[in-house]
Amino acid sequence: MEAILLVGGQGTRLRPLTISTPKPLLPTAGVPFLAHQLARARAAGVDRIVFATSYRAEMFEAAFGTRAHGVDLVYLTEDEPLGTGGAIRNAARGLTCGPDDPVLILNGDILSGHDVQAQVAAHEKAGAAATLHLTPVDDPSRFGCVPTDADGRVTAFLEKTPHPVTDQINAGCYVFRRSAIDAIPAEEVVSVERETFPEMIASGAVVMGYVEPGYWLDVGTPEAFVQGSRDLVEGRLASSAIPGEPGERLELDGARVSPGAVVRDGTTVGRGASVEAGATVLGSVLLDEAHVEEGATVRDSVVGRHARVGPGAVLDGVVLGDGAVVGPGNELRGGLRVWPGVELPATALRFSTDA
Repeated sequence: MEAILLVGGQGTRLRPLTISTPKPLLPTAGVPFLAHQLARARAAGVDRIVFATSYRAEMFEAAFGTRAHGVDLVYLTEDEPLGTGGAIRNAARGLTCGPDDPVLILNGDILSGHDVQAQVAAHEKAGAAATLHLTPVDDPSRFGCVPTDADGRVTAFLEKTPHPVTDQINAGCYVFRRSAIDAIPAEEVVSVERETFPEMIASGAVVMGYVEPGYWLDVGTPEAFVQGSRDLVEGRLASSAIPGEPGERLELDGARVSPGAVVRDGTTVGRGASVEAGATVLGSVLLDEAHVEEGATVRDSVVGRHARVGPGAVLDGVVLGDGAVVGPGNELRGGLRVWPGVELPATALRFSTDA
């Protein structure tokens, strides 16, 4: 089976992490985020994937080459962003399958534990033009919702509303019949959610919903990115791409954690990164060559490459860009983002978006 992987977004919600690295390549539980998706796709029977690239397109082939995790890889780039539907149609130029074959569509910012093989089987059993993974959520008013009838057929795509008619939302993994992809207008900006699916439903095409609860996370924000990495490290979501066994923390090659430091709650300590005695790091991501000095506290945060957290400093829910320095005594909380290379001197002042 072939798949298309949508990785063209700029990841603006994750800046400054995505200034130099596309969101799908950010280190997540020790490997580029997409490594987890490639491994899951292979386990589901996918043997060839077309990457639909745009932003920093050259970095994807540099990261994965033409084969990774047992899957052959092809790369097709949009000269101008074409939307989700347009990206799928553009990438279809790289497919080799026939018009009636199923094609799996994956989003490059979704972590999901759902049964992809069961979704494909449901698609083929229904003879559907497209089958969507739908997942129930506690607060569907935050999302567009997707109602289905008693047979599981999608009846509508509804925008965000304070009174949703269902708790089912679009989880971002689709199975298309190849001919349905070819029907999307070529070289045009098209939204698969706002245009393609509603038009298919209106025309009478069979669009099915495969409803499965379980682990699902859009990692498009810093908070969600940290949570996804933490959940993978702790084993809440299994992934064969993780370079180690599930546990309290993941230490990569060359990482140094002092016996007098506390590092747990699913923290990743990157290559060459260090945590000194008396420091506490909880549920965080320390990228390569990051340094947390004596007595510092880092919680639910990302510390960028070559960034440094000074003695006694506190980071709580913070993104520290590559090469940034937080001097001794600073307290940074509440979603603050420190841009690459910025140096905050020793001040003993508190900085928070809640202030």
